This record gives sequence, C-alpha cells and structure tokens, in this order.
Amino acid sequence: MKPYLVAMVLAVGIAADATAAVAQDADPVVENGVALTVAATGDIMLGTDYPEPRLAADDGASLLAGPAPLIKNADVGFGNLEGVLMDGGDPVKTCADPAACYLFRSPTRYAAHLAAAGFTVMSLANNHARDFGEEGRDASMQALQEHGIRHSGRDGDIASWGVRGRRVALVAFAPFKGAHDLLDIPAAMSRISALADRHDVVIVSMHAGGEAGDVLRVPFDTEYYRGENRGDVVRFARSAVDAGADLVIGHGPHVPRALEIYRERLIAYSLGNFATYYGIRVTGDNGLAPLLIAELDAGGRFLGGTVHSFRQKRPGGPVVDTSAEVFRLIRRLSQEDFPETAPAFLDEGRIEPRPESAAQSSMPD
Repeated sequence: MKPYLVAMVLAVGIAADATAAVAQDADPVVENGVALTVAATGDIMLGTDYPEPRLAADDGASLLAGPAPLIKNADVGFGNLEGVLMDGGDPVKTCADPAACYLFRSPTRYAAHLAAAGFTVMSLANNHARDFGEEGRDASMQALQEHGIRHSGRDGDIASWGVRGRRVALVAFAPFKGAHDLLDIPAAMSRISALADRHDVVIVSMHAGGEAGDVLRVPFDTEYYRGENRGDVVRFARSAVDAGADLVIGHGPHVPRALEIYRERLIAYSLGNFATYYGIRVTGDNGLAPLLIAELDAGGRFLGGTVHSFRQKRPGGPVVDTSAEVFRLIRRLSQEDFPETAPAFLDEGRIEPRPESAAQSSMPD
C-alpha cells in the first residue's frame, strides 16, 4: 500500500476512535472551572541523519526529559515538528548554497521520544515538512500515528479527538505548498468555522512571520523572508478567533513573541524554538524555549496559565531557566505590542486575563 494511503487509513481509524471516546463520556470533566489544559511549544527537531548523522549521544532519548512532566500533566501536548520523521529517502528541496540550507530528517523511531514526553498532537505545516516531499510528510504522519500522536498540516489533514468528554480539533496553517493555506484568510475562516460547529474546542496552529534579523516585535503587517510572503500574523490570528478558534499557537520566527487575549481567547504569536538539536541557532533569544500551559473553560475561553521558562543547552535539550528570561521577555513584548489586550503577568510565570482586556477585546458573537 502506498504511504499516503496508509496515512489516510490510520487517520480515519484515529478519528473514529475519538468520536467513540466522546460519545462514551456523557459527563465532561471540569475542575475549578478548567475544562481543558493545553501544553504548547514551538519548533522541535530532535536530530537529523541527513546528509550525515547529527544525532544525540543517547539517540535523543533524554532531550525532552526536563519539560516532559509538565507536558504529560496537560490534557493536550502540542509542538511543531520542524522536519520529517523518515528512514531513508531523497530530498525534494534544493539548495543554492548547501552550506546555508538545512534539510531535516529524523529517524522514525524518534516519534517514540515525542510520545514519551507527553506530546499528543503535532503540526506538520511548516517550511521543513516537505524537505523530502509529500512522501516525507506521509512518513511523519505514519510514524506519529503509530505512537498515538495526532497531527495536522497537509491540506485536509485535521486532528479531531475526544478529551475529558469534549470534542477537540486542531488545524495547522502555513504559507507553504500543500499545507492549509495561511494566506487565504477567507478560506481559513470557513474551515475553522466549520470545525467550531462540530467541536467544543478548536486549536489553531500557525507557522508564520519573518525569521532573519530582529523579529521579536509583531509588525501588524505582512512579513517576508527572502522574498517569500510569510503572512500577517495579527490579521490571521484574530480572524481565526473571529471564525471560532479558541486558542491560536504561533511558531516560525525562531524567537518568542507576544501574547494577546482577543475576544477572551489566547493568542501566542510565536513560541520560538523548543528542542532543536542541530541546524537552528540557539544562541541569544533563539535559545529561549517557552513552554506555555493554557487553561480553558468549557467554552474555550482563556482562564489562565503559565509560561514555564526553559533554555536550550546543547548538546542537551531544554533545561529549566531559573532566571525566567523568556517569561520576562514575553511579558515585555506583550505589554509593548498589545498594551490594551496583553494578559496580566504575575509571579512564578503565571498569566491571567485582565478585566479591562476582556472588555476591550470582546466583540458580540
């Protein structure tokens, strides 16, 4: 059977299981008003074996050990898979300057590391998801599914499952070939609206924004990287919420960006890099690795959460940063970019809605 057919069969099976799970749970679980907790990270690439092995000494097994307890404690564990999970295969992407162009191919066995760390759903919508063509994305989908991890990325590929008695969907967008198109906002809104009609909580992933230079600040305009349109992140994210998204998780710029509460929903404009073993710079702000925990009520509204501060330390993975540098950076960026709609930043990395931000950003349904 062709790889893409295998992926489709597995996806249908997982969707059926999710529907059954929701139907069997007649009493959704709510604890202190919290109906769902989501642990979210930015880019993950645990090592590559192309064109030569660049893998951790323990085959990557311990790279996610530090943050794993936090991720496993959440109802949903999300990350962006920056590259493919594939054994062998030839690249499709061509590089004018191979010394400055990276292709990421992790062994399929590395999906087990993601599952062991608590990840339950991954984005496959980014500029490295097709480094080895659609066959590479097929291989990633199959490897994840074999370890019980859902995914979204290719146009039409949407994760849908039951969590604590609620129907949850995740759809990943990017401005790249074969993905749910982030640049076609009307089509994106239509897709999100349809998901919102059938699900209790809709999570949207967006791989968007510039990369080179100082890209910490949200520009409130279309961003470009090497002449490529990388989208208008504020317009897309707010449109997604208008269409029915309950949580928007951004990644792509390789640095953290601001948080905003819009219409009582949380938008993370970029969670930067999280666990990128090779080929992606991790010095300075690029090495900051936030782990966002978002607490949502039964209607998907943001109740509160925590920004856990990690920093990448090669040759290892993300480690706890007791100085809370990334929390402090995200706080500053949020207050500068969204002075009216930033969350309140409290002690110990805690974030909560501000009463005035809910009033100012809410719009009638």
